[in-house]
Amino acid sequence: MSRESDPEPLHIVMASIHGLVRGNHIELGRDADTGGQVKYVVELARALSRRSDVASVDIYTRAVSGKTLDPEYSRPIETLSPKARIVRLPCGPPDYLPKETLWPHLDEFRRNLFAHLRTTGRDPDVIHAHYADAGLACADLAADLDRPMVFTGHSLGRIKRSRLLAKTPDRDGLERRYRFTRRIAAEERALHRADLVITSTRQEADQQYAVYENREPGKIATIPPGVDLERFRPPVPGDPQPDIARQIGRFLKHPYRPMILAMARPDERKNFQTLIRAYGEDETLRRIANLVMIIGNRSCFTDMGGSEQAVMEEVLALIDKYDLYGTVAYPKHHASEDVPDIYRLAVLSEGVFINPAFTEPFGLTLLEAAATGLPVVATRDGGPRDIIGHCRNGILVDPTDPAEIANAL
Repeated sequence: MSRESDPEPLHIVMASIHGLVRGNHIELGRDADTGGQVKYVVELARALSRRSDVASVDIYTRAVSGKTLDPEYSRPIETLSPKARIVRLPCGPPDYLPKETLWPHLDEFRRNLFAHLRTTGRDPDVIHAHYADAGLACADLAADLDRPMVFTGHSLGRIKRSRLLAKTPDRDGLERRYRFTRRIAAEERALHRADLVITSTRQEADQQYAVYENREPGKIATIPPGVDLERFRPPVPGDPQPDIARQIGRFLKHPYRPMILAMARPDERKNFQTLIRAYGEDETLRRIANLVMIIGNRSCFTDMGGSEQAVMEEVLALIDKYDLYGTVAYPKHHASEDVPDIYRLAVLSEGVFINPAFTEPFGLTLLEAAATGLPVVATRDGGPRDIIGHCRNGILVDPTDPAEIANAL
């Protein structure tokens, strides 16, 4: 085929509005809005930009500022690679806001994104929206520009609401907190407009999206996320002792015992409480292993958000109840650069990784653990079923059963 007949390289626009989005030192676990989605979007942009059939990838997000935030989050442009960048746009007040409060400002985001695209001299070839908020904004934008739209939900409002209602009958309270009506309407709008919907697992495609009126199976493609195998690798002789080892070791009476490692933000869905019960009620586990929980970052748990503070209070109360001092570590701070080292420390201890979440759309930490050489125990919900089915490196458990979790560990 002649070069003249080759298609023009693509100009790709991605939108990921909420959370704290930057290219390096991503503050994973800072709060419920800065988690795996941010990492996924940034790594996807970099990967796409390495392709010869891609001309540019721009991630559009919200510009935010505040005394406790790095000034980088208000910088209009951040370069990720020669062909990828982050573009930050005004969207409501400059303060950092939880995603549930952004709905009134999404039309402003769409208008500012449209105006910014006019300055580039070329419309995008494809628009990729991440999560319901960007799905709503980009559905209208894609219609305005008559461009194809890709939608990745990351998590879904109908599924989250049904699972929370199974635990509490307070539908009105859940609505006030999570704005489920607006979120689900946005997801339906995004599904109606999208030309392609990307899911991480077949369970997500076949079961989670099945409860949506605008689901069209022919539009759905399952593309599991990957992992950076240069960062996440097994330990090798000569690796230096990482600084995070001292932060973990200062909690432990016997720091060289096998490590039971859990790593997630302090979210009730992550189910740290049942994990502590499983460990605290099993004398064998307590005798032979340490429990290491990397629960986000905090200066003082009393300064955390309401739901996160409640999780930390319950975690600390359970540690005290079972008198786990000297066998449980829960360091206050870690950087994104520490994460591969933490997995490798667990490997060197001949330990195990656990993801006991009640619900898990994918479970990127399981891939990171697998790439590092660490066996896993994981909830049998969602993504872990696919991951362990492929990697064959772990055991699935009922996340509500402490005894089953303890036996698997």
